[in-house]
Amino acid sequence: MSEWGLPLGFELAQPLWLLLWLPVAGWFWLAWRRASGESRGGDASGVVLNHPALPLAAVSQLPAPSLRRPVLLRGLAFGLLVLALAQPRQVGDWITPPPEGRDMVLLIDTSLTMSIRDFRQGDREVERMTVLKDTLARFIEGRSGDRFGVIVFGSEVATLTPPTFDRTHAIAQIQRLQVGMAGPDTALGDALGMALKQVRPRSLRPAILLVSDGADNNAGTLTPAESLAVARQAGVAIHTLQFGRDPFAAGRAARIGPNPVVPDPQPDLIDLARLSSGQHFAIASADDAVRVIRAIDQLEPTLSRPAQYRQVREWYWVLLALAAATLAGARWLSLRQST
Repeated sequence: MSEWGLPLGFELAQPLWLLLWLPVAGWFWLAWRRASGESRGGDASGVVLNHPALPLAAVSQLPAPSLRRPVLLRGLAFGLLVLALAQPRQVGDWITPPPEGRDMVLLIDTSLTMSIRDFRQGDREVERMTVLKDTLARFIEGRSGDRFGVIVFGSEVATLTPPTFDRTHAIAQIQRLQVGMAGPDTALGDALGMALKQVRPRSLRPAILLVSDGADNNAGTLTPAESLAVARQAGVAIHTLQFGRDPFAAGRAARIGPNPVVPDPQPDLIDLARLSSGQHFAIASADDAVRVIRAIDQLEPTLSRPAQYRQVREWYWVLLALAAATLAGARWLSLRQST
């Protein structure tokens, strides 16, 4: 039982209104005494009916209608109205608010090297892109509260969806990915610049998930170093996911001729993550992909807010309806007795 004697789960939101029962009780006592006195009075004790066809000896005396019933109904109605003012309600479970997340842009390399079949699912070899789709879809599905954007890059950069709370839509865009859909090369600097334009600081810092195989930046106008500087200034973490081994790592030294033109050194995936307060992950198998999902969940947790409201079902309207019906019944009895 609750502290007001109500069944468990019920409470009175405004119990002080129950003090009005005192004047209601006083009015009821006075009206009841008056109705009782009028019922006992000589004029009100009975109604004499004289029929012209009957002798005076056949005069019949009928009992007067009771005046107490309308008073009783009105007193009950006023008591129900006072109880309705006290707002009885049924209180249920706490309402847990959705977690507060962050803006996360999935920056996905769709260059031709993502078609290399160096992953295994069961007994068959699959493309890097296949494992990438499965990994990112499961990652999005498990994070409510985040806004997810999807950007692909190759020779060009294209936004498949800007950051949105619609996780179903973001997963659908992931499933649309095709190798080479943005060109054969890797415009990494431009892709990072596009992602930085779309994230928006909220209560939690934004993050970029850069998914690539580690190939060199060989297209676009922005360099990865320039985009990294913007990310550091904006406080955006870049987590890099390297799918498979860099296919060109073994041949880089051989590509330098007798008169090499050495470009400015650019940060690789490891540097991008380290210098932006992110984390670098190497994914060489489906098991590694599952491990990476869990690790990023710990690095970029959502913010769970405490429950402040509970499920409430109001019952005052039932009391108001009963009070209105009772008053109508009292009025009907009064009109019937007066005719």
